[in-house]
Amino acid sequence: MSPNQLSAPADRVVVVGGGAAGFFAAIACAQGNPESEVSIFERGSDFLSKVRISGGGRCNVTHALFDTRMFATRYPRGHRELISALHRFSAADTVSWFQDRGVELKTEEDGRMFPVTDSSKTIVDCLVREAKHAGVRMWTRRGVSKVRVRSGGGFELTLSDGTEVVCNKLLLAAGGCRNVSAGELARMLGHVIEPPVPSLFSFHVDSTWLRALPGLTVPDVQVSVEKLCERGPLLITHNGVSGPAILRLSAWGARVLHALEYRFSLTVNWVPPMNDASLRDEFRSRRNAHPNRRVANWPINGLPTRLWDALVANSDISPTTTWTTLSRAGSNSLIRHLRATELRVNGKSLNKEEFVTCGGVRLREVDFKTMESRITPGLYLAGELLDIDGITGGFNFQAAWATGWIAGHAMAGVKPGAVS
Repeated sequence: MSPNQLSAPADRVVVVGGGAAGFFAAIACAQGNPESEVSIFERGSDFLSKVRISGGGRCNVTHALFDTRMFATRYPRGHRELISALHRFSAADTVSWFQDRGVELKTEEDGRMFPVTDSSKTIVDCLVREAKHAGVRMWTRRGVSKVRVRSGGGFELTLSDGTEVVCNKLLLAAGGCRNVSAGELARMLGHVIEPPVPSLFSFHVDSTWLRALPGLTVPDVQVSVEKLCERGPLLITHNGVSGPAILRLSAWGARVLHALEYRFSLTVNWVPPMNDASLRDEFRSRRNAHPNRRVANWPINGLPTRLWDALVANSDISPTTTWTTLSRAGSNSLIRHLRATELRVNGKSLNKEEFVTCGGVRLREVDFKTMESRITPGLYLAGELLDIDGITGGFNFQAAWATGWIAGHAMAGVKPGAVS
């Protein structure tokens, strides 16, 4: 053993990655087996950096969907594998886990769950405090550059400062494979990495009329690209469009949109509850009840006034046109724009805004009962490093909590079903 090498105690566990999955696994392992020595090595300067910034700094911890099978349908990739994992550690278990440690969560109208403090610091402080109490050793600015399997069992890791660390069990939870180094360690140990591409991103649209409406939110739209279709709130930004409907579309279509090089036609239905016939009936009703009222002054289906003005103008309807003077051609054009506005997308949000990737360690190479590698014994994998990603709304964190919890207990030797 070299002078720069740290020897391993009888049961040493190393967790690579100080994010949600890494912390949850380290805590579960240390609590499940107090005799083990558990260490977290984080390459960055802060632990739980994604937890800190998620949800606009509030941290969307999980989602109030407590039917496990329904919950699993919110993952474009990994939903089948996660069914069993979510049975082991569900959204309800997440709520109880934090509640037992003094952190109350609240549910918003759309099902997203946040700490009642509306501060991610509450979640970060809870996890760090719990890790310290369990005796977890925590290191920042200590990335792992190399890893190999030892001939006598276990692993030897080379840290970024040249230190060599040996351990009996190793968990890789270094985040999404957009960061090449995160997937490289798994590849060194025999795993195949599904090519990473962005998921959960906004669309860039150059339309001048749309960019004149930044900050405007439409509560219920339907958006589609080819065969992909999603419905929900949409946010108009300085760069184009975002919001839950767009983010969900980007998640389900991550690989399709990547193949299109993020240049495609986006169709927006601003009034999904209404079809052509119901719109014509509404126009007729307005013409009969208020014939001299201007079309531009009376939005349909609760659409924001500025958006309605833009859609009327794009339909070549004069601002002075009244419902009684609205021509058949003008009526048809307005219906087309309401139900099928075409927006040309020419890019996606900047990398720094993307927080989820599609891709990662191939799922069939992992035993989801324990999160242990089927390729390399003693190696465990959790979190976004796996080829798992969910739609927006707390689903990605729930996957991190669940896979981390399972891996941590497996490394501690705790039998399935023994919850702590």
